[in-house]
Amino acid sequence: MKDLKPKTPLLDNINIPADLRKINDVDLRQLVDELRADMVYSVSLTGGHLGAGLGVVELTVALHKVFNTPEDKIIWDVGHQVYPHKILTGRRDKMLSIRQGGGISGFTKRSESDYDTFGAGHSSTSISAGVGMALARDIKGEKHNIIAVIGDGSITAGMAYEAMNNAHLTNGRLIVVLNDNDMSIDRPVGALSAYFARHLSGDTYMTLRDIGKKIAQKLPKPVGYALAQTEEYTRTLLSGGGAFFEAMGFYYVGVVDGHNLEHLLPVLRNIKDEEDKPILLHIKTQKGKGFPAAENSHDKYHGVGKFNPTTGELSKGISNAPKYQDVFGESLIKEARKDKTIVALTAAMLSGSGLIKFQSEFPDRCFDMGIAEQHVVTAGAGMACEGLKPFVALYSTFLQRGYDQIVHDVVIQNLPVKFAIDRAGLVGADGPTHAGSFDIAYLCNLPNMMVMAASDEAQLVHIVATAAAYNDGPCAFRYPRGEGIGVDLPDVGVPLEIGKGKIVKAINSNSKSDKKIAILSYGTRLEESLKAAEALEQDGYCVTVADAIFAKPIDTKLVDELAQAHDLLITVEEGSIGGLSTMVLDYLVANDLLGGGLKFRPKYLPDNFINHDTPFKMYDKAGLNATGIINTVKQALKN
Repeated sequence: MKDLKPKTPLLDNINIPADLRKINDVDLRQLVDELRADMVYSVSLTGGHLGAGLGVVELTVALHKVFNTPEDKIIWDVGHQVYPHKILTGRRDKMLSIRQGGGISGFTKRSESDYDTFGAGHSSTSISAGVGMALARDIKGEKHNIIAVIGDGSITAGMAYEAMNNAHLTNGRLIVVLNDNDMSIDRPVGALSAYFARHLSGDTYMTLRDIGKKIAQKLPKPVGYALAQTEEYTRTLLSGGGAFFEAMGFYYVGVVDGHNLEHLLPVLRNIKDEEDKPILLHIKTQKGKGFPAAENSHDKYHGVGKFNPTTGELSKGISNAPKYQDVFGESLIKEARKDKTIVALTAAMLSGSGLIKFQSEFPDRCFDMGIAEQHVVTAGAGMACEGLKPFVALYSTFLQRGYDQIVHDVVIQNLPVKFAIDRAGLVGADGPTHAGSFDIAYLCNLPNMMVMAASDEAQLVHIVATAAAYNDGPCAFRYPRGEGIGVDLPDVGVPLEIGKGKIVKAINSNSKSDKKIAILSYGTRLEESLKAAEALEQDGYCVTVADAIFAKPIDTKLVDELAQAHDLLITVEEGSIGGLSTMVLDYLVANDLLGGGLKFRPKYLPDNFINHDTPFKMYDKAGLNATGIINTVKQALKN
């Protein structure tokens, strides 16, 4: 697509934001257009998060123009929108490596650049980080600005409110930019609101306000208080809302058109260096702005694969296998048709969790509760108290946020909440912030919890049916991101026997080898375990492969059989230490099954975070592909 690369004469001369600050305001519109075109072009070749970045191009340019970054610190919430920021901060030549193995991250990453002041990946952290940085700055006696950019979805999370409630502890120079690009939380943006935003943030008004406060201090307290309240509420009414933010201790400015530099630049200059109290600047933007294919898409091209930068036509994949999330969604629909007590809950992930069709068929039984995982878990517990069967569908990495609620509100009360854990294991391009590495370990150690994993998409159908039928307490089941392996799906799910695994490949009865290996796989490493077994048999080993299905309770009869009939037992799982391997080892030790020459080797994710790459290469680095299993076998039996 070299012929489609846009011409960018202004952008070509910008290596760092200091270069941008040399450009006249009148030329910034051209720079914005070039930056937007350059971003579309680069993402068309790599895939990635597009819509969010397109929506903040003007804001990104304005922030780096007005503020002295990186001394002034910009904190981006989530990080989906940081591609323009990366282009302007010395990483334009690396954009074609974004989210690729060895390339730059798709999120902010402190080790990558001084301009990435705080690492992101999960939502609603920017204000908390900003408050912490501002307090540290105040303690050190420094004077730089802290700017936290947060979206209207992220600000709905409890953590954002907790942070705003403490922002008053800082000595000002803390600006929260609320990027409103979806929710209807304000009046329509127009010339009048922009006029008030500019003037109410300007020097004249600030001076009058300060004079008013000094007068109020010398008046009797009731009169002074009334005058101060009049000033606050008058400004709130004139500026088009914001009483809530004022009550939280912010000086509210908005609503400003986030795509209009003539409005945005003077407002940012007016509120820069404000030392009285923190400021919340409310801007209105359009996700996908400037690229018609993104503007017209239902998801605004939030996350895309490769596409044509002119037409927006997406490149077509070659896999015909269904995605695990869709298999889950379809299976839950079938169970819900039979059982009216089944309900589904998620946290701003209806599409990602495969619940779109479920919501369409059962709108009164499907609840998207926003970015509020803690609330979702406890709401599920409340539903279970009243006899419903709640399926809480969350990504593994996001479920971590609701761990306290899992323990106290679900497990201690032994409520039959069903946790559908998507994006289990390593997820590829999103890297460690989105990897589902810890759920096996953090769930297996909880009393009353039953834990399952699907080895392929067909088994997932049966696991959903198992969860629907299980009412003895909470349960969880995990499945990976992306497509299955292409096996035929059953028409209906059949509940599995609790705590029962199965032998998938038995030892060849005709083999005379005295090297007997058992591989006990948990989850979708089963396919690689079978590949390893085939290669090992060609090298003269006898290999049994079993599918654990359950990490808790484990199939003790199966473990007995594998331990007593083999020289080496290996467990393989797509999670951290503390999961299936720990459950199996505990049983082996407690029952003296490690005597008699049996060797045991656990295979789990290493004790380090694995950077973004293709999932296959990430699992190669983790030693959880067939090659890694083979090497472990040969090393263990070396002596």
